[in-house]
Amino acid sequence: MERVRPQPANTTGGRRKSIFVEVGLVDEDTGRRERSPAWILIPDSTPKPLRPVRSVRFRSHADIFEDDGDDIANGNDEWESTSDDDDDDNEDTTRPTIQLQTSQNVNLYAKVYKLGMLALLMALMLPLIHTNPLAPVGVKGGVIPEQRLETTKTLPVIRREDTDTNVCKRWSHQAAIVNGTLYIYGGRSSAESTQTSDTWNNDFLTIDLTKSWQISSPSLTGLPKPSGPPKVANGYLWTSFNSLFLYGGEYSENPVATPDPFSLWEYDIASQQWTEHQDPKTSAGDNAEGDGQSVQRSAEGAGFGVSTLGRGWYFGGHLDFLTTAGWSNQIKRVYLKSLVEFTFPGFSNDGVESLRDGKTAGDEGTWRNITEGGMQDTAGFTERADGLLLYIPGFGDEGILLGLTGGVNESFTQMNVIDVYDIAKSKWYKQTTSGTMPKYRVNPCAVVGAAADGSSYNVYMFGGQNLQPAGNQTQYDDMWILSIPSFKWIEVDQSKESIPYARAGHTCNVWDGQMIVVGGYTDPELGCEFPGVYVFNMSSLQWSDQFTALTGDRSTKAFISGKQDSGNPLAQQSNQRGYDSKAGLEGSYGYLVPQAVQSVIGGEETGGATLTAPVQTATEGPLATGKPQTYTVTGPNGAIITETAVPGASNGGGGGTNIGAIVAGVIAGVFAIIAGYFAFCAWIYRKQVKLWKQHATMATAHNNSTDRNPLSTTNTSTGAPGSSHRTSGEDRINTAYAGASGVAGAEAGTDALGRKNSSASSTDDLLNGQEPTFWGSRGVLLNPRRSLRIVNKD
Repeated sequence: MERVRPQPANTTGGRRKSIFVEVGLVDEDTGRRERSPAWILIPDSTPKPLRPVRSVRFRSHADIFEDDGDDIANGNDEWESTSDDDDDDNEDTTRPTIQLQTSQNVNLYAKVYKLGMLALLMALMLPLIHTNPLAPVGVKGGVIPEQRLETTKTLPVIRREDTDTNVCKRWSHQAAIVNGTLYIYGGRSSAESTQTSDTWNNDFLTIDLTKSWQISSPSLTGLPKPSGPPKVANGYLWTSFNSLFLYGGEYSENPVATPDPFSLWEYDIASQQWTEHQDPKTSAGDNAEGDGQSVQRSAEGAGFGVSTLGRGWYFGGHLDFLTTAGWSNQIKRVYLKSLVEFTFPGFSNDGVESLRDGKTAGDEGTWRNITEGGMQDTAGFTERADGLLLYIPGFGDEGILLGLTGGVNESFTQMNVIDVYDIAKSKWYKQTTSGTMPKYRVNPCAVVGAAADGSSYNVYMFGGQNLQPAGNQTQYDDMWILSIPSFKWIEVDQSKESIPYARAGHTCNVWDGQMIVVGGYTDPELGCEFPGVYVFNMSSLQWSDQFTALTGDRSTKAFISGKQDSGNPLAQQSNQRGYDSKAGLEGSYGYLVPQAVQSVIGGEETGGATLTAPVQTATEGPLATGKPQTYTVTGPNGAIITETAVPGASNGGGGGTNIGAIVAGVIAGVFAIIAGYFAFCAWIYRKQVKLWKQHATMATAHNNSTDRNPLSTTNTSTGAPGSSHRTSGEDRINTAYAGASGVAGAEAGTDALGRKNSSASSTDDLLNGQEPTFWGSRGVLLNPRRSLRIVNKD
């Protein structure tokens, strides 16, 4: 094939023509219009200079055409080029040239076209990339958590199914309150009353306690079910000021689920993210195991957390094939009596070696397994499950814990002896109770209400069940109060109350002086109980049909010391707000000591208990040597209305004046004096009435048995005392008193027996035709001395 070589441009035209025009394939005017971005807007077809467009290219290949041109040798094979010069040696170098520019509009449209095609290609390819399991492309990105990567795993943000708030029954779940919100996690639930399998779940719900609501429609909200935390029951939720910590619990028994290695799961409330702390290890400390021991997952134990101390505890429980990874189901269940302690991140703990001298726990927190605390390693300190653990401020540098109820399959923990744990010293003690005791039980729930002055802390225990006979347990619906520090049991009279059905495995939490009861295992023959939320007013000792929010949105605001209108995130009594070990008990805002408790321990609604030490005197421990945490209660005008007393020497405590006893004694003395005065006045009044009746009878008898003087008239008016009516002559008859025989004496002013008859006589005054009165200005109450003269003179 003969090669078509480039030809010199026609110099007469002043510009170079397209090859298509040169060879006659395209009309020049037509090409100009089609190459124009808006050719249809051209008003006429007058030829105008066109800017070349680099849209058509002819490339020569050395293996087909001969390489005899400088342009081809240099790779310049474009007929329409942005170059200004023609490098052909045969060209006339004197010919005029035209400076050519690339069309910007065309380039812009071309770029948009390319980007659109690229976007379309990506839209078509992405689904293929994500659905191809054999060829994953790229890596998953995420925020690197602050915790160490080797021990912490943060779950990615994944849209999960929201928890269904409408269930038939719910029990064995974990619950805790933070800033006026009650969080409920996991446990067991059923969709119908006969369901026995597939009941374990990882439901996650909240109840709003900053607003009031009816128990028929509580403020329940279903949160997304997390994908990481396990489906467990009978564990516990510890709470710091901004996080939840899920510890312990057992996996499903029907169907059987194999437990994973233990991890502590933390829920950050602000970010709504779950974080896993894998394989935590213990730290050495007082009465505890050494460093580096793996923390195990326990279930059916008793838990409690104190955010002001920055610590949580889990007491007792058991280990078996549903709690511990690698445990054979052929190995018998092991019951525990140890106390696991977790120090929250950022808090110190002198009981742990690594946290002394003000050092604080890191992001993973710090664990301690207390197994040798005082009486804990003795035979009298038995293993237990399904019990209670409660916190009482005071009686020690950091308060005490109470371990009560619970048991194992063969035996129950006694109710007449309570285990007391001194937090600061890491030791257990025993304390005997008094009063009529409740039946022994497992799986009850309990909360504590604090008197405003701290003179008493009253434990409210509701429900529970026995364990025998196995498979036919009996649930309870009774309510009991254990008043601390007297350790007196008091049964709550519910005979006039509408009580929830007997139950076990329910949770109780306290907020604004009210006990919120959620769920519970009830008689299988009973139908569904939705929503299964109840409220007990701890001050009036009544079951209520609604929860009444007292703290309100102040629970969402931090407390600032010294400000009267600052927040109350822990719902503490107004005079007990704070964040340290001296602060009051959470949830007690608005709590008043009920009359049934006052009648046993003394005092009044705000406190002032006179029984401020155990009835059965403590021989050792914080109850023998310590004292309660006291607070000053002030009235609206700032006046102190009550103070708390320190136990006296007779009660096993230190010295000091019992202010409460003195105040109560003074009040009792005043009432005794008033009662005595009323009794004295009543005695005088009875004597006066008796005398008046005697004299009235005698006067009536005399008038009926004697002839009246026709010349005289008697004064029948009830005028002034001692008044008389003067008759004609010198005869005068005093109608107020006519003598014992009713005859006027021979001598004026005396009766027949010689007694003087004076118009100023108190006796005359008493019997002036009027019955004596107890009230009024002339009554006995206001004139006891005058009334006494009447009685004595007569």
